[in-house]
Amino acid sequence: MASAGRLQDRVAVVTGAARGIGKAVAEVFAREGASVVLADVEREAGEAAAETIVAAGGAARFVACDVGEKGQVDDMVAAAVEAYGRVDVAVANAGIVVAKDFLELDEADWDRTLRVNLKGVFLTGQAAARQMVAQGGGGSIVNMSSINGVVAIPTIAPYVASKGGVNQLTKAMALSLAPHGIRVNAVGPGTIATEMGRAVLNDPEKRRFALARTPLGRLGEPDEIGRAVLFLAGADSSYMTGQTIYVDGGRLALNYTMPVKD
Repeated sequence: MASAGRLQDRVAVVTGAARGIGKAVAEVFAREGASVVLADVEREAGEAAAETIVAAGGAARFVACDVGEKGQVDDMVAAAVEAYGRVDVAVANAGIVVAKDFLELDEADWDRTLRVNLKGVFLTGQAAARQMVAQGGGGSIVNMSSINGVVAIPTIAPYVASKGGVNQLTKAMALSLAPHGIRVNAVGPGTIATEMGRAVLNDPEKRRFALARTPLGRLGEPDEIGRAVLFLAGADSSYMTGQTIYVDGGRLALNYTMPVKD
């Protein structure tokens, strides 16, 4: 890891950090000098992700956390303070998706998705903000939204609703926390080459569909989302709050289908 960076001497908490985008965010933060607490329900993968950062020279530890449980979220923040003395950045990234036809959705599918994707963002942001207010000096909170907070896929209705909620919650949080010097923004990824995203490329029809709606003609990489989160977490975005930025290969600008070469 670099000895200095844009988050040097900062402490960051990242939820959903065992894999994919959350893991990439934690790695980017550590390269930029932050001490990082990785939180996830997947203990084995989360511990491995933290160990990878430490092996590369960074400061990291793993904390098991279900973001839908207030007590566990509060404990996560307390663990960060115990380990590193404060919390300067919180990234509410944990999320799930249930794919079913709208008429086939169960109430449990709806409740489970909103519990993690929206309630979890609320609980994470509130716990982190309370710590930031108590310690003074402001801070930055970054919520993970999606292009599906703006456009919609009919087979993932709870996910779409949750991400639309994240966009509005981000604005409300930003307004509430501005007097404390705490900025709140969000990142809305397009189709990203996480484990789930890469599986899309293995199906020719799904690959064509994904690329046909992406003007840059490829999936995004988790590290590209990590660098967008870094921008919002650090001083480069010091006059930004209440915003959602979309890292989507041009998808939201698209009003037609792109031709795809075989």
